[in-house]
Amino acid sequence: MTSPEEDLLPATRRALLHRIAVAQSEGRAPSLTAAVVRGGRTVWHGARTSVDGHAPDADVQYRIGSITKTFTAVLVLRLRDEGLLDLGDPLEKHLPGTGAGEATIAGLLAHTGGLAAESPAPWWERTPGSLRPELADVLGEQPLLHPVGRRHHYSNPGYTLLGALVEEVRGAPWDDVLRREVLEPLGLTRTSPRPRAPHAGGWAVHPWADVMLAEPVEDLGRMAPAGQLWSTAGDLARFAAFLTYGDDRVLSLESVREMRAPAAPAEAADVADGMTYGLGLQIMHGGGRMLVGHSGSLPGFLANLTIGVEDDVAAVVLANCTSGPRLSVVGADLVRIVAEAEPRIPAPWRPLPQVDASVLELAGPWYWGTNAFVLRLTADEGVSLEPLAGGGRRSRFRANGDGTWRGLEGYYAGELLRAVRRPDGTVSHLDLGSFVFTRQPYDEDAPVPGGVDPEGWRGIG
Repeated sequence: MTSPEEDLLPATRRALLHRIAVAQSEGRAPSLTAAVVRGGRTVWHGARTSVDGHAPDADVQYRIGSITKTFTAVLVLRLRDEGLLDLGDPLEKHLPGTGAGEATIAGLLAHTGGLAAESPAPWWERTPGSLRPELADVLGEQPLLHPVGRRHHYSNPGYTLLGALVEEVRGAPWDDVLRREVLEPLGLTRTSPRPRAPHAGGWAVHPWADVMLAEPVEDLGRMAPAGQLWSTAGDLARFAAFLTYGDDRVLSLESVREMRAPAAPAEAADVADGMTYGLGLQIMHGGGRMLVGHSGSLPGFLANLTIGVEDDVAAVVLANCTSGPRLSVVGADLVRIVAEAEPRIPAPWRPLPQVDASVLELAGPWYWGTNAFVLRLTADEGVSLEPLAGGGRRSRFRANGDGTWRGLEGYYAGELLRAVRRPDGTVSHLDLGSFVFTRQPYDEDAPVPGGVDPEGWRGIG
C-alpha cells in the first residue's frame, strides 16, 4: 500500500509540505501529520511539529473523532448486504424500546432521523462514558427534535444507536465486530478504540497566547461508535483507498458508492456551501471538484479524510489540538495540489470485446420532442443517454439481460429504458418512463403522444 515518494514530482512534494507547514504554523497546532493516496497507494507523507527532533511519522496514533462514524456505517452496510436488515427498516424492528424507533436505519446513517445533535449534559466528549451506561442516558427524555426524515440534523446519539444495532444483530460488542470485520481484513493494525503507543497527546492551545493545556482522554462508553477511535495517517490512507475502490472482503464497490451518494435533504446553508451527507460520509462540491470523506474532532484532536474520487486522489490530515487549523480545507487543498500538478492519466481506450448488433443499431442521436440526445454503448452491455448540447437529464443504464435497461442515476434512476420494435423488427422508438424518443424530431411514423400535426414542419409565409 506504500510506494516511494518519487511517485510524486519534487515540485508536488514541496507544495504539499508547504501547505501543511502553513497549516501547522498559522493554526498553531502542536503537531500535524498528513498523507496522500493516489491510485490506491500512499504516495506521500509529511509532518510538522513544535517539538525539536523527530516529527510524527505515519505510524503515530491520533484520535480521529467522528471519522469513527464512517467505520460504523461500513458495519451497518455489511449487515444490509448480508440480508440481515434493510436500510428502510425502522430501528424499532431490530432494536426495540429506544424511544427513537420510528427513525429508519438509513435516516440514522444520513443524520435525518430527527434526533438531537448531542446527548444530555454533561458534555459527553469531556466526561466518562460511565455516566451514560444505557441508551436512555444517551438519548434523554426527548430523543426526537425534528420530524423523522424531514431534515438533515447531525446527530452523535444517532450513531450510538447504530452501534447498538450492530451489537444487537451480531451478538457481540461494537469494537469486537469492527476489529474482526473491518480493521483486520483491511490491515488497519494501528486503528483501535484506545490509544496504543506511539500516540500523540491532546492539547488545547490558548486562543490569545502561545501556551497549551493538556486535554483529558475519556473513554466514551456507549458513545464510542460516534467518535471513539484512534488511528494513524498510514491506516487512514489505507481506509481512504478502501472507500475509493471497495474491498469484497469488507464491502463491495457498489455499496461503497452508495455510501458516497447524497442521502440527506440539504439545509439552505448546506446548499450555499455545496455540502450534503451520504451514508456515513460527508459530501462537498467546491472548486469544480466533488469531494467525499469525513472530519472528526474531540478535545485535543482534529482529523480529516478527504477523497477526490474522480481525481483518484485522497488526503488524510491529523492534528493534536482542540481547535486551530481547518483540516477540511487543508485536506481539500492537498487533493487539489496533486490533481492539478499531476492530472490523472486516463486508461488507454480499448474497443468493447463484443457487441450485440441489436444494441449497436440503437447508438446515435434520438429526439425527445425537439430536444436532441445521443445514446452510446458502455461496458457490460450498458448504455448512456445524454443531451447533445448543454445541460439536461442524463443517465447511465444497466442492462437487465432481456433487452431492456435500468437507469442508474439522476432523473432516470430506476426508470426502465426499452426499444420498441415494429412487427418487422425495425426500431420504432425508445420508451423511457413513458417518454418517447424518436430518430427524427416528432417523427410521424412513431407513436408520439398527442400525435403529430399532419401539415408537418413549416415556416411563416
